[in-house]
Order: sequence, then structure tokens, then C-alpha cells
Amino acid sequence: MSGAEHDFGAFVAARATSLLRVAYLACGDETEAEDLLQTALERTYRNWDRVRHDSPEPYVRRVIINAAISRARRRAILSIIPMHSPPETSARAGDPDLVHVLMDALRALPPRQRAVIVLRYWEDLSETQTAEVLGCALGTVKSQASKALVKLRSALGRETVEGVIKNAHA
Repeated sequence: MSGAEHDFGAFVAARATSLLRVAYLACGDETEAEDLLQTALERTYRNWDRVRHDSPEPYVRRVIINAAISRARRRAILSIIPMHSPPETSARAGDPDLVHVLMDALRALPPRQRAVIVLRYWEDLSETQTAEVLGCALGTVKSQASKALVKLRSALGRETVEGVIKNAHA
């Protein structure tokens, strides 16, 4: 095994759990999160010689977030395309557990807003770092976070959102 392969393997061993959490929070589905992480690691490996000299983790996060946004857009477009018979929808589980309620509220956010919330409050990145990961302006991060928090407060109630954010930082 070459030095580059060893470095990549060590990076994956050290950061895979954290990156999987980012992927899960970005998409809200365990299986899709594993696919997102696999895609991100594959792209990172292909560019490892260039990426490893910088900090590779922000690069992988950005690939995860971009892939999650692309997949969400693809699903949205497919839901608009008429079908001969509508797909069967599963019954919504009535689980009152806060994690499930929160994940449902996160899934309801547009992909860009969800990405900002995940990076800012779960990954505890600064607004500047979040803007760098998403490749957008600082003002965009601020406005997307503000809009997302309004939607979350509306869906969950102000006290619940504030409590979840405080617990995420604990």
C-alpha cells in the first residue's frame, strides 16, 4: 500500500463517523447517508493527491452537501413528472420521539436551508466556515439559517428549537 493510500485510509478511519453524521443530517435517511458518504469518499480518493495537503474534511463535507442537494433536486423533479399510477405512500409513523419529530422537520426544509442548519448547529461551524463549505456568500448562510429557523420554529414551536440547538452545542 502506498503512502497516499495509507493516508487516505487513516483519514477515513478517523473521520468516517463524523462525516456519516453530516450525511445523515443532510438527507435524513440512513441508507442514503451511507451512499452519500461513499460517493464523497470516492470523489475524495480520486483527488487525494490534491486534497490531502489541505484539510480534506471540509472538502468531503462539501461533496456530501452538494450531493445531498443534487439528489433532493432530482427527487423533486421526479415527483413533478406525471406517472400512470401514483406511487404508494407509506403511512406516517406517529412516533412522538423528539429525534423523529426533528428529523421530519429537517426533511421538510429545502436542501440548502437543511445544509446550513446541519453545518452551523450540528457540526458547529462558523458562518464563514459554512459559507466556504457551501461555496456561497456569508450573507446567503445568514439568510438561509434565518429562514430555516423560522420554518423550524413554526413546525416545532420556539422552545423546542431553542432546546435542540442548545443540546447540539452541549
